[in-house]
Amino acid sequence: MLRFLVGATLLALASADPIPTVIWHGMGDTCCLPISMGRIKKMVEDKIPGIYVKSIRIGANEEEDFLFSYFKNVNDQIDIVCKDIGADPKLANGFNAMGFSQGGQFWRAIAQRCPSPPIKNLISFGGQHQGVFGFPRCPGNNSIVCDEVRRLLNLGVYVSFVQNNLVQAEFWQDPLNEDEYRNKSVFLADINQENVKNLKYKENLMKLTNFVMVKFLKDTMVQPNDSEWFSFYKPGQDKVVVPLKDSPLYTEDWLGLKEMDAAGKLHFLSSDGDHLQFTDDWFYENILPFLK
Repeated sequence: MLRFLVGATLLALASADPIPTVIWHGMGDTCCLPISMGRIKKMVEDKIPGIYVKSIRIGANEEEDFLFSYFKNVNDQIDIVCKDIGADPKLANGFNAMGFSQGGQFWRAIAQRCPSPPIKNLISFGGQHQGVFGFPRCPGNNSIVCDEVRRLLNLGVYVSFVQNNLVQAEFWQDPLNEDEYRNKSVFLADINQENVKNLKYKENLMKLTNFVMVKFLKDTMVQPNDSEWFSFYKPGQDKVVVPLKDSPLYTEDWLGLKEMDAAGKLHFLSSDGDHLQFTDDWFYENILPFLK
């Protein structure tokens, strides 16, 4: 009887569908470009037969998806994606999430604010979890969009109109003006528990099986690239970076990262390249195990 039960269990596990994966692109990208998210989707599908891979699109088409990566309030985007994944029956039992660049912190917001269906493994590729302080390059070929982003940032990153309409302003952290950042940030200060400590955010994030953060060691897009591992400039200057484990976010455990770290749930990975640059072999060796 015992042998029968063990055999039946193994057979059920072998025939079970793989855990779905949902991906969210970064600034200046779209859900389905063959050279970016389309390629990632195919890489996963090729290695995990039968897997359901969904790529997040905000808007009615890819053109809107591109524009909304710059010009749509992040909190509204989080609400849209929460409803989208909740309405997908293929995700009802949970899924793995991969976020590329700003998609990394957007998925984290989903994990904190929208825990159902559950994210099992959250993988952030170059996500700016402590924000950015600088806009050195603008991806994509649309110079008009890039020029408009720079104009709005120069207008004033914490001006209400800019904060509520420019995506990149919503995770901009000015270490020279920390009080203004905390008081006027409409997104990052909230999900990082900078003001009100929302216990649900902490409880929900700690439900992750694994939280994987990939830092790009030669990143010229994200300033500082340490933000990809939750580290940021010491307040009052923009040279010295305080490591995550020395920050109050960790020592006081605002998000549960300290407890997750102790439980082996945090994974700090690195790729020796510029922003979002990694090889297929690196992906298969380091990321694929979290998707299987």
